[in-house]
Amino acid sequence: MSQQALDISVIIPLFNESKSLPELHQQLSAVVNEQKLTAEFIFVDDGSTDDSFEVLRTLHKKDPRVVVLQFRRNFGKSAALAEGFSHARGNYVVTMDADLQDDPAEIPSLIAKLEEGYDLISGWKKERFDPIIKRISSKIFNGVTGKATGVRLHDMNCGLKIYRREVVTSIQVYGQRHRFLPVLASQQGFRVGEKIVRHHPRKYGESKFGPSRFLSGFLDLITLIFLSRYVRRPLHLFGGLGMLSFIAGSVVCTMLAFERIFLKVYLTNRPLLFLGILLVIIGIQFISLGLLGEMITQSQATQTRYSLRNTIGVQPANEP
Repeated sequence: MSQQALDISVIIPLFNESKSLPELHQQLSAVVNEQKLTAEFIFVDDGSTDDSFEVLRTLHKKDPRVVVLQFRRNFGKSAALAEGFSHARGNYVVTMDADLQDDPAEIPSLIAKLEEGYDLISGWKKERFDPIIKRISSKIFNGVTGKATGVRLHDMNCGLKIYRREVVTSIQVYGQRHRFLPVLASQQGFRVGEKIVRHHPRKYGESKFGPSRFLSGFLDLITLIFLSRYVRRPLHLFGGLGMLSFIAGSVVCTMLAFERIFLKVYLTNRPLLFLGILLVIIGIQFISLGLLGEMITQSQATQTRYSLRNTIGVQPANEP
């Protein structure tokens, strides 16, 4: 396969999706062949325990456009996307799920939407075939995320997205930050849009969604807000909290000192004294923590790489 840049890279994270892979590959091939696009299909096997890797090996033998990255264990979707991004050679990068609920036929319209002047287009599953609890939690999550970050999308976590290459080389994806890729791109100054896409009922396997993902999503949102606003100035957060606590404690201690000196009020039975001292100590600790954060912030940020067991059809990625 040529090492020149391709028109499009399609990145598909997967975990135990062996039954859907041949049909997904067939649909992808039909779309890129019809559009006459040079393409690669990067399947990231996130530690599957079924025969997904063997199915992908067979697909690669039939179609050299199939690229396979196999993790040694399950690292999660963010890790899978990060590794896929690092290997992508396409000018456009599409991400989609492997369960056949995302429709490859949407790719041409996503490209057209991107060419309207956007850098990232996120799919919006306006009519979706998911359990009601997942639909409700998704609406809550999207609403809260939009208000907290200013990036207002109907379906922030839709797996079907398209990016310009410079976007995926500019953002770092780790932990569970795949839920917030449009936010991360917006924070880098890229223009983000969305487009209604078709969504299909799950044909094989079971959904990976659970209550723990709903909770972790909001915890990750708190992390994202902190990192986006205070990672380069942690003293603004910890120092602000520390100053409030220190001032409140100082006021309490000053008031009690005045009462003891001038009003001859004994403090042995005044729990307020302990509260004042505690607030002062907490304030000093927060300020110290903020200063330590300033000393180490972003000084050793590196791109995390993940351990791969096998690769098939991998070509060196072009430098951006």
